[in-house]
Amino acid sequence: MIVCPNCSHQNPEGAVQCEACYTPLPSTMACPSCGATVQSDASFCGQCGFDLRTVTPAADSDEGVTTPEVTVPVAVPQLEQLEPLVSPDPLVTVPPSAEVTNLDPPPPAATTDAEAESSPVPPPVSAASGTSTQLQVSQIRLLHVQSETVVEIPSTLSLIRLGKPNDRVPPDIDVSGYPDSEVVSRVHANIRVEGDIYYIEDVGSSNGTYVNNMPLPYGNRHRLRPGDRISLGKGDKVSFIFQAS
Repeated sequence: MIVCPNCSHQNPEGAVQCEACYTPLPSTMACPSCGATVQSDASFCGQCGFDLRTVTPAADSDEGVTTPEVTVPVAVPQLEQLEPLVSPDPLVTVPPSAEVTNLDPPPPAATTDAEAESSPVPPPVSAASGTSTQLQVSQIRLLHVQSETVVEIPSTLSLIRLGKPNDRVPPDIDVSGYPDSEVVSRVHANIRVEGDIYYIEDVGSSNGTYVNNMPLPYGNRHRLRPGDRISLGKGDKVSFIFQAS
């Protein structure tokens, strides 16, 4: 019996793989003393106790014997030479004097005056018609409702002051010439510009600032959009429409 080294299952003599766990089994040999079957890597016989380490394995009788190679000649049959199906074209030899050495294109043919007049002339390319596109800068203005007067807001200013002339902060937009301007404070409101966004804020006026008929609290600001109605003072007497084009 051959005992599996993995699961200890006893396998029959001559088995090379365990019947239980399919583990490869070690090779066996016959004990030189009693003839019992023992594993090839065992040190002592399990039947008689013979020291198997003293046994030198016999050398293979065929080891070192070289078998000469025998070369069998193979007869190669003689193939018949077949005639070509298509006769090849004869080679044409160009003499050196006929070689083309000038590869430059021929000069253009002369154009008569009549042909020049009938040929369309491409229009000149204007320097302004380049690939660059000019950005249009929107124009911001205030339309005075009562007098229908348009007040342009300078695009170079980031802070536009609305009010009337005074010794403290001169206004950028003077409303003293409009009717009922007495309801407007000298320092009334500011329009701030941040990028392309415009805000309006009250700076402590006496009669307040209104946007779309809603009071704008002091310290707050409102983002202006085209069509917003700005009233300086109560009663909607001095009003402007915010416009952008």
